[in-house]
Amino acid sequence: MQIDAFIEYAGGIRRYSPRTLDLYREVLERFEASGEALTPTGVRNYEVQLLDMEKMSARTVGMHLSVLSSYCKFLMKKGELESNPVHLVRRPKQEKRLPSFYREDAMKAYFSSTAPDADALNLDFLLSLPPGDKTALELYERRLRRLIVSVLYGTGVRRSELISLNIRSLNLARHTLSVLGKGDKMREIPLTSSLCDEISLYLKAADYMLGPAGAEEPLLRTPSGKRLYTVFVDRAVKKELSEAEGFTGRKSPHVLRHTIASELLDGGTDLNSIKEMLGHSSLAATQVYTHSTIERLKKVYMNAHPRANKNGGNYGD
Repeated sequence: MQIDAFIEYAGGIRRYSPRTLDLYREVLERFEASGEALTPTGVRNYEVQLLDMEKMSARTVGMHLSVLSSYCKFLMKKGELESNPVHLVRRPKQEKRLPSFYREDAMKAYFSSTAPDADALNLDFLLSLPPGDKTALELYERRLRRLIVSVLYGTGVRRSELISLNIRSLNLARHTLSVLGKGDKMREIPLTSSLCDEISLYLKAADYMLGPAGAEEPLLRTPSGKRLYTVFVDRAVKKELSEAEGFTGRKSPHVLRHTIASELLDGGTDLNSIKEMLGHSSLAATQVYTHSTIERLKKVYMNAHPRANKNGGNYGD
């Protein structure tokens, strides 16, 4: 198998992230170790092995087949494979998982309770302290963590997209944020006035604490002046939401993305606009939020409708 050549292609031409490349390599090396051939029978045998012998979930097995399919397409481009054998193998049926989301009232309460961490008065206090002061550092960290949540929730960007934002990504005059998404596709996301104000105040704090940043430098910087990284963002979101009331279950950047998408849909935003904002490649990926909305409507209906109780059927229409 030409694993190294494919990984080089996926990283250089397709611009896949290092994390994705590591995953692809792991899958392909596992398939190679299985001794199966890149034929419909070989791929099917591999699928059975993962499901029955290794007890992998249908979702994980589906991911393995997707990686194999991408690899086969690469070989077809090179003329070393006539057709894609993965297309002839039926994928295991997966249960549809509705996206998790936070309650709107919990989000409102969070932003209300943390507002002092992001306001101008707090900034004035920070600017009155030496940049290396312990209290100044704490104020900066609290402002940064709150802004991470604000941007994730306010724009619906992915964690990786948040990390990659540079100063030039922001246009405060137009109230927009330019985001480089999957497949190097650029999209422009509108910003609310309140989020623009919060970002503007944060940048003043960052310039004071870490020094001015150029257009190509990170929009959001850690207390040491570096670009955000995955663990930092995850910990920031977890800390912020764990200290607030009304948040249950997983506390992650992705749930914030689900939350704003669901709220926009509930508020009457059309699916195509939500698709563009989230950077989905197809409308099918966005339609999952309609299922989430319907499930919530069902719960409200069953709790509130006068004929939805167990005795409802005893009454005439």
